[in-house]
Amino acid sequence: MLLKPKGKKPSRRQFLTAAAAAPVAAVAGRVAAQETPDPAIVEKQPWNQFLGPGVDEAPYGMPSKFEAHVRRQNVPWLTADPVSSINFTPLHELDGIITPNGLCFERHHAGVAEVDPSQHRLMINGLVDKPLVFTMEDLMRFPRENHVYFLECAANTGMEWAGSQLNGCQFTHGMIHNVMYTGVPLRLLLEEAGVKTSGKWLLPEGADASGMTRSIPIEKAMDDCLVAFKMNGEALRAEQGYPVRLVVPGWEGNMWVKWLRRIEVGDKPWHHREETSKYTDLLANGQARRFTWEMDAKSVITSPSPQMPIKHGPGRVVVTGVAWSGRGTIPRVDVTTDGGMNWHQARMSGPSLDKSMHRFYYDFEWDGKPLLLQSRAHDSTGYVQPTKEQLRTVRGDNSIYHNNGIQTWAVNEQGVAENVEIS
Repeated sequence: MLLKPKGKKPSRRQFLTAAAAAPVAAVAGRVAAQETPDPAIVEKQPWNQFLGPGVDEAPYGMPSKFEAHVRRQNVPWLTADPVSSINFTPLHELDGIITPNGLCFERHHAGVAEVDPSQHRLMINGLVDKPLVFTMEDLMRFPRENHVYFLECAANTGMEWAGSQLNGCQFTHGMIHNVMYTGVPLRLLLEEAGVKTSGKWLLPEGADASGMTRSIPIEKAMDDCLVAFKMNGEALRAEQGYPVRLVVPGWEGNMWVKWLRRIEVGDKPWHHREETSKYTDLLANGQARRFTWEMDAKSVITSPSPQMPIKHGPGRVVVTGVAWSGRGTIPRVDVTTDGGMNWHQARMSGPSLDKSMHRFYYDFEWDGKPLLLQSRAHDSTGYVQPTKEQLRTVRGDNSIYHNNGIQTWAVNEQGVAENVEIS
């Protein structure tokens, strides 16, 4: 994965004209009548000649060996070491809206903590009537809820502020997952402790070596936050905060403190490292936006994309992708095949849930000519996903976080897609 050199961004017309002038490759993979029988149909295959493994061979089910390529990946040069680093969800390999537990991206500040649940405690202290300590067994006695939410790192697509950089939606947009969380509403635990009237902010703290902390306003905590211990029906994975993590729906992932061990109630924000020198948005005038917690409406086409080319040549193409918003649902996504000159409403499929991923499709007949694929999300507040140029006009060029600009994939006559940026 190489960085692309910076330069003046070409226009839509320049992209399409240049690509059309390239030699046209022979169309491959088209369905045609065969003169000889297909061996895959008429001949015996290894899997139907012998008995397979029994029910005791895999007590915990794993994907087929033919799906071994579907995995999280990191970008080695992105961080100094893999301990305080990140890997990426393979969005291009997924469909629907649920991310399998083993494919949910990881972001750690001190590696993965292996916490013994029998020795783990969650404390609530500070401006409360009675400080409390909960064991995992205690938490299980509270009423629990199930909700499907996306978790997006604030730095998702952060490299793209400087122009098209990484070639693949796994690497441009893969700091996100969408799962069903099971847990106790945080407000129930706070009510049990009795928050004093002066208590306006929370400071959740993680049990890992980094001692991750973030300030969260009490209004959000009493609204929809969860203290979660399961994801997609099973216990949290170690890399996702086992045995318990905070869920802060619609807000940047850094606030979803993993290995949650303490929640302090205070009367003002703490201004810790992760909300001052980090996770703030540097503007063109040298000032930084702070407390920009909500994740704006965003979308990306997952196929076709650089890691998922069109292999069959001209004909029916199914464009698909995901969209999400930290402020609600996604009632509509538009798709363009010509870089924004003409937009078409995509077909939404699957549940439309608050602060969750939404799946969209757009089917069309491809004539084999170059494409400039983009998607544009509309959320339930009326907000429309901006272009990257519109975003930079407001935010400048020096930011990292909260990049929700429209993504462009340029597809050539051979069906190969590339990450590009157009004016």
